Amino acid sequence: MSDNNISNRIKELRAKHNMTLEQVAQQVGVGRSTVRKWETGIIENMRRDKIAKLAAALHTTPGYLMGWEDEPETEYPANIIPIPKMTQIPLYGAIACGDPILAQQDPNNMVDLPAHVHADFALTCKGDSMINARIYDGDVVYIRRQESVENGEIAAVLIDEEATLKRVRLFDDHIALEPENPLYRPFVYWGEEMNNVHILGKAVAFTSAVR
Repeated sequence: MSDNNISNRIKELRAKHNMTLEQVAQQVGVGRSTVRKWETGIIENMRRDKIAKLAAALHTTPGYLMGWEDEPETEYPANIIPIPKMTQIPLYGAIACGDPILAQQDPNNMVDLPAHVHADFALTCKGDSMINARIYDGDVVYIRRQESVENGEIAAVLIDEEATLKRVRLFDDHIALEPENPLYRPFVYWGEEMNNVHILGKAVAFTSAVR
């Protein structure tokens, strides 16, 4: 579900319960302007504790509020956020967070993914070149298949026949694949070398172990 739809649900629920911005803000523990920004989509990322408090104030569930479920089935306590609906996507081996490595494809290996996250496949990360983006060795990154990304987005990139996960910087005459670790240098490709670089897809989410 898009952020606009989430904003609409907040506005609709507030109107349904005949609540003012001030009343919602007071129950959630934020300012009136913050609630307004949630409703207009200016603030897109909400803290988990605020999601739970906002859902309680609007007499709904966090799952319904965030678009993880179509209808609120149960009102949960304010400190509980239910697990969202899940789907499965293929896990295609490993992708390098460091020097490029071959991504081994295993279509029989599947991983769970929240249904509201739009991704086509997942890759297991190897190496430490993306740690400043909070992506560590062994993390699973979820990729939305597309042939291009915006400048500065993190993507799975195929170089010849090897794959790597990097932040993509686009220029008229070259492309730079930048790590998120100062110990590593970017990979830079000029002119015709750019023809050997292919975007597999945009990194849209990842799961990480508690560290």
